[in-house]
Amino acid sequence: MADRDGTGKRLLVIGHDYLAAGGIEERFVERGYDVERIQVVPPERFEDPGVDVDLPDPREYDAVLVLGARWSAYSDLVASWVKTETELLHTADESGVPVFGICFGGQMLAQAHGGSVVASPAPEIGPHVVSGVPAVAGVWTQWHYDKFVPPAGATVVGVNAAAPQAFVLRRNLAVQFHPEVDAESVRGWIDDGGAELARERGLDPELLIEHIGSLDADVRVRAGALVDYFLDEVAAG
Repeated sequence: MADRDGTGKRLLVIGHDYLAAGGIEERFVERGYDVERIQVVPPERFEDPGVDVDLPDPREYDAVLVLGARWSAYSDLVASWVKTETELLHTADESGVPVFGICFGGQMLAQAHGGSVVASPAPEIGPHVVSGVPAVAGVWTQWHYDKFVPPAGATVVGVNAAAPQAFVLRRNLAVQFHPEVDAESVRGWIDDGGAELARERGLDPELLIEHIGSLDADVRVRAGALVDYFLDEVAAG
């Protein structure tokens, strides 16, 4: 890991179709991390996402942050890079490199370590309440049609009626919700086809953005607390 030689802490951010990590990334920076980002699928390949990608060795970093994606972790469309990313997650876990997975990233952690990812009978879009440990409990923005089944041996630290919402396994933290987003980033999703998905769930896209915006300031503070929980409790083993 990079910090062993005293050169500073390094965070690898793996994005799939977006790289914005909002208050989550900001807190890592405040905690002394230099951030390096990789986007797996470039915009011109969103309709054909089966790209080949070379991912770095996670042992060169002090932590890894894996973001969400518009695809399913079990889809054949993304099997090429899901395999590569799964190998990275195995290497990180075996080497004790902490991994924080958000939504699709959390699903990848579940799938990589013996759990599974399945279509959810209760998809969630917009703010929803989560119960759990203090750093997880509260209202968070959701946008998922799949859900993870935590691996055997994982400790579930967040839940609601729709799905398991967070689990810890060794130095891995998986969350189903999106602590990194705000109204501006969700606006991008709405403009990129999400408006129709919201309407299918009976939601008005503009009211959805307004609701998320009303939570932005509070969520940014709680996102920082979630990173602290990850670094101080989960990553510490």
